[in-house]
Amino acid sequence: MPQTDALGQSLRCLRGVGEARAEQLARLDLQTVEDLLAFYPRSYSDRTVIRPIAGTALFEECLVAGIVLTPPRVSRIRKGLELLKFRVGDGSGTLDVTYFNQSFLKSRFAEGTQVVLYGRVEGDLVRRAMANPECEFVDEAHYHGRFVPVYRLTSGLSQNRLRALAAEAVSRYAPLVEDPLPERLRAAHSLIPKSEAVRAIHLPESAAELEEARRRLVFEELLCLQLGLFSLKSRTREEVGISFDRNVDMQNFYDRLPFALTEGQRAAVEDAIADMRKPVPMNRLVQGDVGCGKTVVAAALIYYCVKNGCQAAMMAPTELLAAQHFESLAPLLEQCGIRSGILIGSLSAAKKRSICEQLASGEIGFAVGTQALIQESVAFERLGLVIADEQHRFGVAQRAKLSAKGENPHLLVMSATPIPRTLALMMYGDLDVSVIRTMPAGRQRIDTTVIPERRREKLYRFLRGQIGEGRQVYVVCPLIEEGESAEGGCGLHSAETVYEELSERIFPDLRVALAHGRMKPADKDAVMRDFAAGRYDILVSTTVIEVGINVPNATVMVIENAERFGLAQLHQLRGRVGRGSHRSYCVLVTEATGGKTAERLSMMVKTTDGFEIAEADLAQRGPGDFFGSAQHGLPRLRIADMAADSAVVAEVQAEARALLLRDPGLAGAPALAQAVQRLFSFDEGNFLN
Repeated sequence: MPQTDALGQSLRCLRGVGEARAEQLARLDLQTVEDLLAFYPRSYSDRTVIRPIAGTALFEECLVAGIVLTPPRVSRIRKGLELLKFRVGDGSGTLDVTYFNQSFLKSRFAEGTQVVLYGRVEGDLVRRAMANPECEFVDEAHYHGRFVPVYRLTSGLSQNRLRALAAEAVSRYAPLVEDPLPERLRAAHSLIPKSEAVRAIHLPESAAELEEARRRLVFEELLCLQLGLFSLKSRTREEVGISFDRNVDMQNFYDRLPFALTEGQRAAVEDAIADMRKPVPMNRLVQGDVGCGKTVVAAALIYYCVKNGCQAAMMAPTELLAAQHFESLAPLLEQCGIRSGILIGSLSAAKKRSICEQLASGEIGFAVGTQALIQESVAFERLGLVIADEQHRFGVAQRAKLSAKGENPHLLVMSATPIPRTLALMMYGDLDVSVIRTMPAGRQRIDTTVIPERRREKLYRFLRGQIGEGRQVYVVCPLIEEGESAEGGCGLHSAETVYEELSERIFPDLRVALAHGRMKPADKDAVMRDFAAGRYDILVSTTVIEVGINVPNATVMVIENAERFGLAQLHQLRGRVGRGSHRSYCVLVTEATGGKTAERLSMMVKTTDGFEIAEADLAQRGPGDFFGSAQHGLPRLRIADMAADSAVVAEVQAEARALLLRDPGLAGAPALAQAVQRLFSFDEGNFLN
């Protein structure tokens, strides 16, 4: 069978894959052998060293071995939730083990059974615990340590089953994988062949082999990404755009503001205006910390655009944020003679038709909305400026669809996630970057503290005092309901449980609300609007409030199980308070009183500078925690991590420039050109030409 045909085979060629299993794999976008080989593990369980239970660190994953000390007990907490519990000891200490909804395992854990367990250590400084650990019934003396791949899963598909399928695919088909990197390039950068890298990434025999394989695959992926972005940027430079050549008096706009622009804001406006005066489309990112004032920069550019006889459109990721922008921008623009409109999914059909008619006729100069703006029924008379807010929540294709509503309009994207400049240049390789580092006058510094569980009563007294002064409080939890996390949720606070505790026992006399991602969007937005209107004292939520409505009266952000969040996300959540004239606070509640976790959280106490926090996150974090699952509008990356692999970025950028200088269309490296094409998923034409 030809090489390409073999790799293109259905996964049904593997043992144990029938119709039902194939459907499960398809939910992970795995349909062919090639798909599975490129489905790289998201992490690895380091099972090379068994630690004594007493020497384990809280909130870190580790391997322990011991004997079951107590008979396993099954208890039903509520309908749909059963707990299997027993205790394991190794002579140094004991470990409380819990399995959720796996009572069928009871007979396997008879008292005296020897087990090797791998999982996240929970509990407190006195009693250690693990929830849903992976278990092997092996005597410690006969245990052979190894690195075990951990894959992204779907309902009905276990880690062990997916590991077995991946191992079979690797043994049979990895040698057939074509290498898109020319041999000269591999030699210059000391990279192993791709077939070897694919085998080792799934079945590493050592830490060194895993690192070598990962570096090879990361280099290829970032090289393809950079080649595509360089090509996209050069193509944009060749397009003919709308040149704004009218001499607009910007002071007329500035005089209507109740404050003076900061140096960073004014510089960002001037950079963008200089771009828009050119005959090619602007492609600029305005990046700044929470509260730095990116919105007023957008307002200035909307004014400049409309005064040049064009329309402007802003796309926001949620209806709530779109409405917030409309409420803040429309009155200001109205003073300048610019009519605004909002287009969101919840509008009535008649209202949508009316807005669309006014956009098509040019009566509305500025429109803000959600993805409703990119529907086919929406047309502009002359769209000159497109603004994408919270850029990381949109893909390149989405902002391109909005831009297609005009003839190469100028593009401004905004991000409130501070990114080290070297990463920004890679992530937004098709954009020019403006950074706002200065904060507007009057922006409150947020006092941040880390507290253990035992100080909770003192925390509640503090919250009551703040509410007594007329202020409001956020309480953010990592889970929606008890027991929902893949790790079992042991020791984690759920929003529903905390809501019940606060509303019924701690603050029964106060107004407490609940918001989370499983609520209907209209219901969730209604709760958040009521909170903003002062109808609630406390809002208990998950991270749905990370990008939410502006509540100047909220002065306290409490984050439960703070160790579960990345620094960038903690900083975003903290930015929900400190928006008014009142002193504001962020309280990080955790039992992580030592080790790397405590060191990481201490950074939140030391500084409120998002860029400094971003740099610290790069230095301290583990792969995958910096930006989470979102790739900030980039093509979906399979293995490269923008933060963890920052050291490869400069090497890749230099190689990409040299390659395109020698061979702009990559005619001499057709396999590499195809890899770039696949990454960006362009179906028509050659992306590099």
